[in-house]
Amino acid sequence: MKIFAMSDIQGSPVEFEEALELVDLSRDNMLILCGDYVHGYDSYSVLDRIIALQEEYGSDKVIALMGNHEEMVMNGMRSITEQEDMECDDVREDRYISWMYNLPRYYATDTQIFCHAGVCEEAGEEWEWSTTDYEYTEQFPARTGKFCMDIIAGHVGTYSIADNPYFHDIYYDGESHYYLDGTVHKSGVIPVLMYDTNTKRYYQMSKSAAIPILPYDEEY
Repeated sequence: MKIFAMSDIQGSPVEFEEALELVDLSRDNMLILCGDYVHGYDSYSVLDRIIALQEEYGSDKVIALMGNHEEMVMNGMRSITEQEDMECDDVREDRYISWMYNLPRYYATDTQIFCHAGVCEEAGEEWEWSTTDYEYTEQFPARTGKFCMDIIAGHVGTYSIADNPYFHDIYYDGESHYYLDGTVHKSGVIPVLMYDTNTKRYYQMSKSAAIPILPYDEEY
């Protein structure tokens, strides 16, 4: 079984389709989307594509998690198509907001936590009972270091975590954290992570190969 994951699509349907070309949803494979689907040049198309994927494969095989952008839409702080504060009263918008209300804040396996931003790591194995909604979707800055489970998240651009303006790939800290936000509006790319449950290894997908993910400090 393979678990694919990506994050921070941010209203970029062309880049999203290119990323989906790297995803294999055959057999028991699954896709986890780690939030922030809206606020780009075509947020509606991104939402329609995700909903269509869930209708085709099931929401247990294509899992969409809550991001802080979705939370802002639900709270009326932003519309789906614009980032300025405004009322979310459009009929079409309400349909998507209803979908957003049902998005889970995390997905966990025995060894992994997929979320948009992070969890309460001070709680250790009790993270599930201690993490606040804010931490799941807006925790900042990105945390690194050893934790009792692997954390796969987005939210913070990997160039910022790496302190490298040219880096937009998946950032691995060498311990327990994998960050996926490739800052699509700058890079034009949505990185795709793949976890192989047989080898228990993480890879970044490309058109030609699945590339093993190494700690950033070992590659750069």
